[in-house]
Amino acid sequence: MDTKAFKRSLHESKNYHRRGFGHQAEITNLLNTEYQSNLIQEIRNNNYRLQKGNVTIRLAEAFGFCWGVERAVAMAYETRKHFPNERIWITNEVIHNPSVNQRLRDMNVQFIPVENGEKNFSVVDSADVVILPAFGASVSEMQLLNDKGCTIVDTTCPWVSKVWNSVEKHKKRNYTSIIHGKYKHEETVATSSFADKYLVVLNLEQGNYVANYILNGGSREEFLAKFAQAYSPGFDPDKDLERIGIANQTTMLKSETEQIGKLFERTMLKKYGPTALNEHYLSFNTICDATQERQDAMLNLVEEDLDLMVVIGGFNSSNTTHLQEIAIERGIPSYHIDSGDRIGPGNKIEHKPLGKDIEVQENWLPDGEITIGVTSGASTPDRIVEEAIAKILALKMALV
Repeated sequence: MDTKAFKRSLHESKNYHRRGFGHQAEITNLLNTEYQSNLIQEIRNNNYRLQKGNVTIRLAEAFGFCWGVERAVAMAYETRKHFPNERIWITNEVIHNPSVNQRLRDMNVQFIPVENGEKNFSVVDSADVVILPAFGASVSEMQLLNDKGCTIVDTTCPWVSKVWNSVEKHKKRNYTSIIHGKYKHEETVATSSFADKYLVVLNLEQGNYVANYILNGGSREEFLAKFAQAYSPGFDPDKDLERIGIANQTTMLKSETEQIGKLFERTMLKKYGPTALNEHYLSFNTICDATQERQDAMLNLVEEDLDLMVVIGGFNSSNTTHLQEIAIERGIPSYHIDSGDRIGPGNKIEHKPLGKDIEVQENWLPDGEITIGVTSGASTPDRIVEEAIAKILALKMALV
């Protein structure tokens, strides 16, 4: 499929909307009421520090809602305002935050049902409105919805669209897109749909495996088994790794994306030499500014003398998980929660350890003076952070 031509025709359709509907002022006031926090603003104004009794809260200097998330949520709210009587669907969670998605359900925005692992778009009629979430949607999903003739409201983050544009440049020059991401993540599914040939690598370890294969060859069967479901149909590692371009899921760990890019640049330089490098390797800067800012702020925060870290965000939020990774790498006890409801009753916390299922930790808050680092993923409203901090302070006071 000529995805570039399809996107152009989609954008020219009268049923396609990439901007709001003129209700920005009203919706902004509503979002501020529902999601902003006076306490969090006070902490920001106090050099990101809060002292209560024997508890010190150290807040990361960049956290929570990013511009792309704010835009997506605002557009979803505007859609409900602009189409008060129409059925409204959304193809996936608008962002990875349970409270925000529940709020949309309360506003009678329905989520496309998933049956046997597949979305069932048969529920959508031509008179319906369908929202594409901040992560985007695959080309096939957009094509299907466009063919149905329904109204499409596209809240895809512009940073995600930037990655898509890079992948289309790879395709135009017959390069295979190496995508640093999680192959099941909806953003990576959407990104890979814009490529003719792609391979998704999860981390630097997998990147090194691919780089070694490029330089030294290996077992084709082993390669395909290792990356099962993470490559394009008909992918042949012996042919399709001769010309590669780098792309990424915008919520991955920035430093690892950079390392993977440099790894493949060195690999292609070693194999083909400096004069032919540009014929075999393409790279564009597609690292999201907001992701980078939050990870940089977390790197600064873990340099503080912290007793423990609380990371707040959806359990399926990739960017939140990578914030937690930073604390774990520094040896700081870290608790990933999706809301303050996970704290208590009593001195316990229901949290999700990295790479594991949710579990309950008893006596997680120690006695005496304590300094707690707090951050949140890009899909987490300030109000949720406030509620978690309030729970921590109340629990600590009860332990005195």
